Amino acid sequence: MLKDAVRTKTYQNVIYQNKFLFKDKVVLDVGAGTGILSLFCAKAGAAHVYAVECSHMANMAKEIVESNGFSNVITVLKGKIEEIELPVAKVDIIISEWMGYFLLFENMLNSVLYTRDKWLVNDGIVLPDKTSLYLTAIEDAEYKEDKIEFWNNVYGFDMTCIKKQAMGEPLVDTVDQNQIVTNCQLLKTMDISKMVSGDTSFTAPFKLVAERDDYIHALVAYFDVSFTKCHKLMGFSTGPRSRATHWKQTVLYLEDVLTICQGEALSGSMTVAPNKKNPRDVDIMIKYSLNGRRCVASRTQHFKMR
Repeated sequence: MLKDAVRTKTYQNVIYQNKFLFKDKVVLDVGAGTGILSLFCAKAGAAHVYAVECSHMANMAKEIVESNGFSNVITVLKGKIEEIELPVAKVDIIISEWMGYFLLFENMLNSVLYTRDKWLVNDGIVLPDKTSLYLTAIEDAEYKEDKIEFWNNVYGFDMTCIKKQAMGEPLVDTVDQNQIVTNCQLLKTMDISKMVSGDTSFTAPFKLVAERDDYIHALVAYFDVSFTKCHKLMGFSTGPRSRATHWKQTVLYLEDVLTICQGEALSGSMTVAPNKKNPRDVDIMIKYSLNGRRCVASRTQHFKMR
């Protein structure tokens, strides 16, 4: 993730180009990992940074902080944010890189919201503070044939039961922007400074209008991240038309191959919710319909990110 230049450089630019936000402030880094964000904050003039990390990486982070001469500014705390006690009553800034694949898979958002409610001062700042989830549709015949239709005939044997499972598992991969057939639709925007944990469950309508005559094999989800409290708006996108990140995009294959003509719309809704047994997993339901000149289709599909 450190080598993900889009991610790491954006955080660095947000911090270094907005030192007025950090100067003499107390910062809490949630899920600090190596401590890279804490180091940025310390260098930008933070009074103190508390770097919380529950994995063994906390031990490495302590060493890294010492090696770089920031032990007097950065305190690394090992443990879950929900279980540790901070040596201060409140903090001025919460910074975190909590986003998962599809924004919400194996994310740390609930931990950030818990931290915000427990430790952030009234006029405090959460970084980043806005995220938006988008949807588009792609032509992807070659990959679908190779990875999914393959199970129809495996050396002469029917293994379609595996095909059904493969269809229900979203694929995290990089999509070529030339595969995009429709417009991109905003599904959901989350304001991290105001939202509650229940807001990660939602149903959003979509209407994807074809920009050319083509086939649609899959829907593709991606997200944008924004830092709106900066001197000027900053952020990054994980979309197929932007520079690649380690989050890539999330591809949801449709059971139907849809033939769509320019100007026609694929309409429907996406329902997203944390899995009841394991809240770090995500359940997705897509309802879609197309009433076109060459193709009429309507279906509901269920996906599980595990």
